[in-house]
Amino acid sequence: MLVVTTENIPGYRIVEVKGTTFGLIVRARGIGGDIMAGLRSVVGGEIKEYTVLLEDARKQALDRMIKNANAMGANAVVMFRFDSGSMGNMGEVVAYGTAVVVEPV
Repeated sequence: MLVVTTENIPGYRIVEVKGTTFGLIVRARGIGGDIMAGLRSVVGGEIKEYTVLLEDARKQALDRMIKNANAMGANAVVMFRFDSGSMGNMGEVVAYGTAVVVEPV
């Protein structure tokens, strides 16, 4: 599946727009990660526990978006974006874009 942040894909033309596709994941940080992150925030630097958590969440959201686009009959996603938010100790990541059918020009 082609996934791009642009409106068009060089060398392809959009022949059908299937609609909005998205993948959503909500993850909770564990108490162990919170303790380690709290200690690291005192001395400064990267908080690796949260970096890993966010990287994994983004990968899962992207995979879910692609699965959704496949189910819609698309072979590409254009205008792909990530968004995120938090609620208490939970983090939300959503991957979204427009599912389309493309063919080489």
